[in-house]
Amino acid sequence: QVQLVESGGGLVQPGGSLRLSCAASGFSFSKYSMYWYRQSPGKERELVALIFSTGSITKYADSVKGRFTISRDNAKSTVYLQMNSLKPEDTAVYYCYSRIVRDYWGQGTQVTVSA
Repeated sequence: QVQLVESGGGLVQPGGSLRLSCAASGFSFSKYSMYWYRQSPGKERELVALIFSTGSITKYADSVKGRFTISRDNAKSTVYLQMNSLKPEDTAVYYCYSRIVRDYWGQGTQVTVSA
């Protein structure tokens, strides 16, 4: 069955960096676009970044452009989110997502940016 497992979250000071990973299994990873979403308490889940199947096209939310980078390793069936210059407003649970016939979400990983 399809599984998406995020890792790499944690507590970081403002201006710091984290790299999130999402390990995928149960489907042909290299054929599908992959997405990172986030959700803060009291807010709707929002799209952070996406990457097409070959990695040739990426898109970002305006709030993270120039600070976050999405990438993928199709040989490892893993998608990454490199987050630099983190701000307190980046604090959220980050989710990996893909649509393979239907929607699939990971369990989420908490990112907290605080001094």
